[in-house]
Amino acid sequence: MRLLIATSNPGKFREIKEGLAPLGWTLFSLLDYPFKMPPEEGSTFEDNAVLKAAYAAKHSGMPTLADDSGLEVLALGGEPGVYSARYGNKKTDMERNVYLLERLKGVPKAERKAKFVAVVVIAYPDGYMELYRGETEGEILEAPRGEWGFGYDPLFYLPEVGKTFAEMTLEQKAAHSHRGKALRMLVDAHKFGLPRKEQPQQE
Repeated sequence: MRLLIATSNPGKFREIKEGLAPLGWTLFSLLDYPFKMPPEEGSTFEDNAVLKAAYAAKHSGMPTLADDSGLEVLALGGEPGVYSARYGNKKTDMERNVYLLERLKGVPKAERKAKFVAVVVIAYPDGYMELYRGETEGEILEAPRGEWGFGYDPLFYLPEVGKTFAEMTLEQKAAHSHRGKALRMLVDAHKFGLPRKEQPQQE
């Protein structure tokens, strides 16, 4: 299958491509089909993923995968949540990381619990959709560690692994990340072509 990935973020595209590799699909990104995406105005990750996938499928005429993901920090009441990519109106990953650390200044280690959430949606031009959700729990460090990944990866630490996402290889991160979990659900659902066959046949 030819599938459009509704992102122009190289890091996110690379992770999704790796996750979908078992299916052997031909993947494209918004760098291949450059059109302006709608603003993410939904109140949930599901809302935003559905909005992006449906819009891109309609405008490209191709099955389209979109994801919406973000970080929820317990001590901040779930911030930044759906605003993760524009937290504090900061423009770069580094600025958002600094802002997050400022918001958590003085919060002890035991209270720096957080989770990453990813919702992956495939939308088809005929309106059919699939939705998969993955979550990973961890904690926020007091200073960044690691040079890989993107977004909040240098601050998000998994105690059971002893590393931040930014210290993991692509394969290690895929095994533990929220997006990796959602993509594995998708791959498992498609191994036998089940999602669309479960839909009632039109007369």
